[in-house]
Amino acid sequence: MTALADIPLKTIRGADASLADYAGKVLLIVNVASKCGLTPQYEGLEELYRAYRDRGLVVLGFPANEFAGQEPGNNAEIESFCTTNFGVDFPMFEKIVVKGEGIHPLYTALIAQSPTPETEIAWNFEKFLVGRNGAVVARFSPRVAPDDAVLVSAIEAALAEG
Repeated sequence: MTALADIPLKTIRGADASLADYAGKVLLIVNVASKCGLTPQYEGLEELYRAYRDRGLVVLGFPANEFAGQEPGNNAEIESFCTTNFGVDFPMFEKIVVKGEGIHPLYTALIAQSPTPETEIAWNFEKFLVGRNGAVVARFSPRVAPDDAVLVSAIEAALAEG
């Protein structure tokens, strides 16, 4: 099984990156889109990041266009949209494929390691919670808002594990 930290990534500005850059942190990995009914979740994701980053949470956004073409922009347009409209300060990555042909290795690994490995990504804003040990500890439906008590309690539990 591929370690999540070993998968090469690129930031939204094109710099080389990997999840190893966040070793020892709790990660909330989210496939995001700018033209979706769930797009206002950016605001809640940023609030989570600000509330918990000092305790070790990092929210990571991965733009994807697999669902009704709701992320048509290029990386620069996406970055501008997120910062201008939602004040996004959490790390954003280049647009990737999260479902179907050409799926990014990160999402192949996230799905394989999740509690529901047989289920592909349902829609924009699906969330994977990765513990400090680099393993997926929970997966949340796109409809689970960032301030949902179930998600917040899972984040707090993951942060408590030293």
